[in-house]
Parts: sequence; C-alpha cells; structure tokens
Amino acid sequence: MKSILGIGNALTDILAVLPDDSLLQKYHLPLGSMQHVDMETGDRIWEALKEYGVKYVPGGSAANTITCTSIFGMPSGFLGKIGNDDLGNLFKSTMEQYGVKAQMLYSKKSSGRCMVFITGANAERTFADYMGATLELGPDDLEPEFFQGYDYFHIEGYLVQNQELISKAARLAKEAGCTISIDMASYNVVESNDAFFHNLVDNYVDIVFANESEAKAFTKMEPRQAIDDLAKRAKIAVVKVGKEGSMVKSGEEYHFIEPWPATPVDATGAGDTYAAGFLYAHSLGLPLKACGEVGSIIAAKVVEVIGTKIDIPRWRDAKAEIKDLVARYA
Repeated sequence: MKSILGIGNALTDILAVLPDDSLLQKYHLPLGSMQHVDMETGDRIWEALKEYGVKYVPGGSAANTITCTSIFGMPSGFLGKIGNDDLGNLFKSTMEQYGVKAQMLYSKKSSGRCMVFITGANAERTFADYMGATLELGPDDLEPEFFQGYDYFHIEGYLVQNQELISKAARLAKEAGCTISIDMASYNVVESNDAFFHNLVDNYVDIVFANESEAKAFTKMEPRQAIDDLAKRAKIAVVKVGKEGSMVKSGEEYHFIEPWPATPVDATGAGDTYAAGFLYAHSLGLPLKACGEVGSIIAAKVVEVIGTKIDIPRWRDAKAEIKDLVARYA
C-alpha cells in the first residue's frame, strides 16, 4: 500500500450547539463567518461555550484528510505544530489513535483551536479561530528525512500564506519522489496569494483539489472552463461543485461525477474527505473516474454527521460500497 504525508494546521475543533445567535452577537461574529481571534478573546469564547457543553474534535483540513487515508489503510503521516498543553496532547494522541504517524513540532504558544458555533434549524456553522502554535510552523522546522519513504505529499491550502514554508516543503517532497497534491482550501487565500499559487501549481503540484469559488479565484473562469485550465497546469484537476457533484480531468480525459446519495446535515469536512477518497483510489491505480467516485462516496458519509469524523457504521457502509465499485473496474 502506498503511503501519504500531510502538512497542515494542527487545530482542535471545539463544537457547541447553541439555542440562538446571542453569543455570536456578543463576540461580533457574523452568522456563517470565519473570524480570527487573539488568545485572550479565544479563551473568553472557549469559557463561554463550556456552559452549553462542548465536543473536542482534533481537525484542520489536511489532518482530516490524513485521518481518513489512515482509516482506508494507507500508511499516513502528518506534520504540524502544537503547544505543550492539553489541546496539543489531545491532537497528537487522537491522530495516533487513528494510526497516523504524528510528526508534531512544539511551540511555546498554546495550541491552535477552532471554536465552532452550531445554530439554527440548518445547523449553520460560525467559526472563531485562534491559530496559536500553528502559525509558528516555519521552513526551518522541515528536514529532508520527514519526507523520505512517502509516496504522496498533501498540502493544506491555508498554509500557502506561509510561502517560505510551502516552497521548502514542496521542494523537499519533490526531491523525495512524492506525488504532490494540494487542496486550495479557501478562495480568499487563493486571491491573496495569486502569483505564488500559480507558481506552486505549475511547478510542483500533480493533483489539485478546488471547489467552484476557489477554482474561479485561481482561473477567473466558471467551473467547467476552470477545470480545463487547471488540467493544463497539473496532471490531475478536481473541481467540486457542492451538492451538484464534482468534475475530474487529466489531460483530455474528463468526467462529471454525480454526488453519492446522502441525507446531509452538515457539509463541514466534505472536501477533506473527498480528497482522502480520491487519493486512496489513486494509490490503488484505479481509473480517474473511479477516483472521483470513491471521493464522492466518502464525502457523502461525512455530510450525514455533525463534525468531520465519520462514525463506524458509515465507515463500514462506505468501505462496502467502495469495494463494490472497485470490483466493477476490475
């Protein structure tokens, strides 16, 4: 089985279901937004959430992807930075419980956290992020041996704002012979790092994942034209169009992937798990269309749960459905 290493923000999600929007208003958090907060504000919000009952879920985009690849059976590793504190220890131990080799570096700052307010009948999510130790991951932390022995290297797009870090990571991964993938993560990150993103995709990235807003920010085109542009730059391009499905393209080969049936309650983590399913299928040597279909299957499972962790019954169903799919391509 081929192996994968991911690099990303080591964040612990702190989830709370709230009866109304009053706490959002108190901390000036627009409904559905993601706001960065300082440590003091972050600590006050965390304390306020506790009275509602909170759930701690180690996450971050790349960490979510790598957790899933490990559950699929791929030898999986993760690079990130945490504080020497309870949240950091929880993040590391949880990754290890999922079978991930957690190459965690330590900072004097406290561990990053993402406080998630879940409100309303539609389970609308509003985020307050304190990045903490995650922001201190830098190029000097990286060693060539971190990348040795891995077949894939997956980059979290949020880290592209640290251009020196990602430049060195991509170079070391390429020198180690890795197939490099990136999830663009956020349209505003793409817009604010436009030239760097283009250089990275053109020169290092083999597989690029984007949703429609990220693809448009990168190419200035609508999704169907955007994937044509992306496929000229990377070996494989994937553009996800939400509940409509996804598109995959490599060279002149193009497929539209219908969404897998699901009863969605929360879309958080769908892109991360799609990437995991796609990369797992790619590691098995499956055809391009099958890679997209495996991504769609596993993404359909995560939207049926609150949070980014799929429960055991849904994992069992997903693996059975994927096994049937793989047999059709045999």
